Amino acid sequence: MKLPRHLCLFTACCVGAAQLPALAQEQTNQTPQPALAQQGQSQDQSSFTLKVTSDLVLTNVVVRDKKTGEVVRGLTQKDFSILENGKPQSIASFDFESVDQAAPLNEATISGVSGKGLFNAKTGVAKPEELRNRRLIVLFFDLTSMQPEDIERSVEAARDYINKKMAPADLVSVVSLDTNLSLDQDFTQNKQLLLNAVNNYAPGAGQGFQAGATSTSNQVEDTTSFTADEQEYNDLNTDRELFAISSISKSLAYINEKKSMLYFSGGIQRDGIENQASLRSAINAAVRANLSIYSVDTRGLQAISPLGDATTGSLRGANSYNGAALQNNFDSNYNTQEVMSTLSSDTGGKAFFDSNDFSPAFERVQRDTSAYYAIGFRSTDTRKDGRYRRLTIKVNRQDVKIEYRPGYYAPADFAHSNREDRERQLEDELASDLPATDVAVYLQALYFRTDDTHYFVPVSLVVPGSQIPFVKGGDKDKATLDIIGEVKDGSGRSIGQARQTVKLAIDQAQQVRQKNVQYSTGFNLPIGKYHLKFVVRENETGRMGSFEADIQVPDQRKIPLKMSSVVLASQMIPAPKNSDNPLDRDGQQLVPNLPHVFRQDQHLYFLYEVYAPSHVGAAAADPKAAKEAEKNPKAPVRVLTSIEFLQGGTKSFETPLVQATAVNVPNRDAVAFQFDVPLTGLKPGLYTCQVNVIDDAGGSFSFPRTAVLIREPVAAQAPTTQPAPAQGGASTPGN
Repeated sequence: MKLPRHLCLFTACCVGAAQLPALAQEQTNQTPQPALAQQGQSQDQSSFTLKVTSDLVLTNVVVRDKKTGEVVRGLTQKDFSILENGKPQSIASFDFESVDQAAPLNEATISGVSGKGLFNAKTGVAKPEELRNRRLIVLFFDLTSMQPEDIERSVEAARDYINKKMAPADLVSVVSLDTNLSLDQDFTQNKQLLLNAVNNYAPGAGQGFQAGATSTSNQVEDTTSFTADEQEYNDLNTDRELFAISSISKSLAYINEKKSMLYFSGGIQRDGIENQASLRSAINAAVRANLSIYSVDTRGLQAISPLGDATTGSLRGANSYNGAALQNNFDSNYNTQEVMSTLSSDTGGKAFFDSNDFSPAFERVQRDTSAYYAIGFRSTDTRKDGRYRRLTIKVNRQDVKIEYRPGYYAPADFAHSNREDRERQLEDELASDLPATDVAVYLQALYFRTDDTHYFVPVSLVVPGSQIPFVKGGDKDKATLDIIGEVKDGSGRSIGQARQTVKLAIDQAQQVRQKNVQYSTGFNLPIGKYHLKFVVRENETGRMGSFEADIQVPDQRKIPLKMSSVVLASQMIPAPKNSDNPLDRDGQQLVPNLPHVFRQDQHLYFLYEVYAPSHVGAAAADPKAAKEAEKNPKAPVRVLTSIEFLQGGTKSFETPLVQATAVNVPNRDAVAFQFDVPLTGLKPGLYTCQVNVIDDAGGSFSFPRTAVLIREPVAAQAPTTQPAPAQGGASTPGN
């Protein structure tokens, strides 16, 4: 199956999409400057500094007796052997860490000597030898997901641990997530400082980030009024929580000792594959940092009833009596715990659910980190290919069992890779289950019917221009992007591919950084379910981003009113000649607006198609005449359509009613509708846009809805030279 050749890249002035990466940025912007960097500023600038890079791989091994389960002590370096991908490695460092051997600290609050990012010293910096034989425990309170009573229970459990169970070897840090990610107390042994931090968490501190109603929750059972589906909001909120875990993990990666995180949460709502990339990225960051996550569901033991609790609306219909509502509540509760369970199991921790007693979580952390062997080696494989390397550790004793992490990801060096390595890197990332999240990528797939069983699926990718590094080349700023994509059917077989290197040469790169770069392609697909994945790499630093999603090409053969996707756009570009792209109309190609965010000084373009409309003759009293009219593509039709803008349950604007009496796209037996709506008459705000389509001859209708955000115009600026669209190379046809 071949891809269409009308591929283009251009700068799109989409205001909203550029703000989506702010969820990740808002966490890193709160990070204080490293203490070592502050100290270095005061040193003599003429001092000589020698920097040495050492690729020492550290792994922690717990050796237990098979019969008793007790930790086996007294082993030496000669008792261990380690293999990487089956090849023996020489042990470069060996140590036994035990909390029983912890020495008193002089500092009340400490950080690792190499701790960059979030965790930095406030009253001093500990030396590496002072961190030996310590338990490093992070208490992470996700206030955005907890109800007021959940916060009270988690704070009370933390107080009980600090006052009664905290051991002399425990170094504890307190972190919270509400409006932003905050370090409330660095690693310390001072119980009063820790109590001051946790006592500051007031009930309701994270309100405003709770999960909204979705089509699968009992909150939308009341059908007497329209309730917006807030699934997209929930997806972004879940990404925000997972990005916070990833940021904490990366901040702790510079401390060699084993670390544990007690994650207090009221559940994480996951929407299928939408949050898969963020979840895998958080798990990978924790594994790299040698951080085990112990998830605690602060809702405790719950009584789930068909009618729900006070947070849900009244139910209508028979769902309360036939078990559907109860099953729906059980499924919703399980879904919120599934992400927490995955975080724990994949990082070597444990999840604690359905219990009002949180003390076992603290006890398990202390038991798992009481004693272990720290083994380090320098890999004989010097390739910085970023691939996963499997570890095998053996002990020359038969009466023991060992626990260790099964592998790690090798570092990747893009600057020293050749063309073949870079191409293989793209192919590996496309085939990898682990997503790339260094570059934000957003994707949208639409569908238009070509015949009864095949559809053209336009795909649009958006990359924020602020994430593309430009280098000076002559009189222009230049950058290149590598884009590779693949679509697979339900059996995992590849049926379509896209591959392109896009070159950008812009007079003023600042113009692009304030906008977005959008790439468009498409696939011809039969009816069915497919998995779509695209990888984007900027070729200055080698950072990559990926986006994958499941798409459904619908079977509309038995649907009374057959209709395409509704395309919303604010921009048009010249269309290629002799193009059969459904987005091309009158020599212009619509540029889909992915975030559905527009300005008052823009035009909002709509495009959609109605397929195989009923002919007027079909309603005639004479069956023979009706049958002949149906076979005649030139027989008149009668399709009515208009577009409404609703705000707060009130109609704010409606386009004039348009009537089509003929098929205007004969090769697809379709009636195409295109609207141009100036937005100057609409006030800024969030609207529900409803498309009304009625096939008057066939007696069928459809009213699809979507959300639209309208903003005020950008302040007037001095005229600047607009960058010309940068055309990419030809695509690689897929089979």
